Amino acid sequence: MPSLCATLLQNLEEFMNKDEQLGKQEPEGRIACSLLSGSLSMALCYIQRVFRSGLLHPQPRILCLQGSPDGPEQYVAIMNAIFSAQRSMVPIDSCYLGAQNSAFLQQASYITGGVHHKPQQLDGLFQYLLTIFGTDLHSRNFLQLPKPVGVDFRASCFCHKNTIDMGYICSVCLSIYCKHLKKCSTCGSVFGQAQTQSDEPSATNRKRKTTDA
Repeated sequence: MPSLCATLLQNLEEFMNKDEQLGKQEPEGRIACSLLSGSLSMALCYIQRVFRSGLLHPQPRILCLQGSPDGPEQYVAIMNAIFSAQRSMVPIDSCYLGAQNSAFLQQASYITGGVHHKPQQLDGLFQYLLTIFGTDLHSRNFLQLPKPVGVDFRASCFCHKNTIDMGYICSVCLSIYCKHLKKCSTCGSVFGQAQTQSDEPSATNRKRKTTDA
């Protein structure tokens, strides 16, 4: 046991040093985001390996602790990982420690049936982790866990990787764009001309045409 603890502490120290070095390489003024999509993919691959071994029959769940802002450029990869977890019936619990909430983690917990919580006081982080996220799936049926107040379902456009409220969707591959394009950059489908409000026939014109007929 002492050797195992020493190994874990050494690995953690190496991880912190490497993370600090990578943080110094980021351009000034840019806030680095965590590679959430890669973390979810690795966790799902490990879970599938355990499932296919046939030796164990666990009830797995994934816990994400994040303090950095979301990276809109990871939208597609994160959503693919979320739907894979939903298909495998693996809940994704999320605990956000940053200033603003995370739309990606909210969607991940909501879609997979997990628990999302943003602690108001970081001094009680261990208590949150133990009482909210440490309980097994069966015990959660008898506990009053935090309920999602409002989930941010905004998506990121495929063209500029920005979070948008309204946009254009390709009817073939469901790619999302913040402005009208002539051709889908994902599947190559050709789009029609975007119809503006001025192009739509008014009620007066429709009534006049009906009267003339």
